[in-house]
Amino acid sequence: MLTKDELPECPVATTVRLIGNKWKLLILRGLIYNKSMRFTEILKSVPAISKKVLTDNLRALENDGIIEREVFPETPPRVTYSLSELGETLKPIFDAMYDWGSDYKKFADALR
Repeated sequence: MLTKDELPECPVATTVRLIGNKWKLLILRGLIYNKSMRFTEILKSVPAISKKVLTDNLRALENDGIIEREVFPETPPRVTYSLSELGETLKPIFDAMYDWGSDYKKFADALR
C-alpha cells in the first residue's frame, strides 16, 4: 500500500493513481463481474496484454490491497485472484462507468 505521503492530495488523483491505467481497469472489470479468476482467465479476458504486464499489474493491485491472491496447495499450484473487501467498494464506480459508456454510445449513434 502507498503511504499517506505517496498519495496525491486530490481524491480523484488518488483513484487514478491506484486504478487508472487501462490494464488495471480491464483486470478489475473481469474480477468485478466474475468474482474469482485464474491468471490464464484474466489473460484471455484482457485483449493484447502480455504476461509480464498482467503480472506487474496484478502485483500492484495486490500490494495496494485492491485484490487478493489465493494459492491452493496442489500440483501444479492453482492460483486465483479476487477482489478484496476494499476492491469490492469499486463496483459502484464500474457500474457508473458502464452506464455512462452505454449512454455515450447511444448519444454517438444518434449523431450519425
